[in-house]
Amino acid sequence: MHIRSYVDADLARLIDLTIETFGPFYEESFRPLVGDLIFTRQHGDWRGDYRRQIAGLHEPAAHKYVAVAVADDVPAGYVAWHLDTARHQATVELLAVAREYRRSNIATALCEHAFAAMRAEGAEYVEIGTGGDDFHAPARAFYESLGCVQLPVAVYFREL
Repeated sequence: MHIRSYVDADLARLIDLTIETFGPFYEESFRPLVGDLIFTRQHGDWRGDYRRQIAGLHEPAAHKYVAVAVADDVPAGYVAWHLDTARHQATVELLAVAREYRRSNIATALCEHAFAAMRAEGAEYVEIGTGGDDFHAPARAFYESLGCVQLPVAVYFREL
């Protein structure tokens, strides 16, 4: 496995990887939790949202980066982040690893790579967000293993 910077040829694979990774959250966790009305209004086009978002994640001139982990000659995972240089702060936008490569330290390698790049650009801290539901429990445990501190936040939805 090696980590390299994003290239345009990665786009389709990263979109597929993201949809594969987060599809179970949207369809099996979020939709049943909030119901069809809120689901439709919040994330009814979640696949299209990811297609649009991922296309704009890597723009180095705007301090937006994507690093790709390649295993067996295919992108096996990626991390996307951006920097707010005025605040010396970085934010991880997305982290995804293909199912067959999970639990193989790819996510750790990607995060450590991103953290080093953040520090090199003057970032002093990083923000990483994830869900508080059962689907995201492994992500929370992973971020805590990296030394991240969870900020308790509550978000509520209600049909009117």
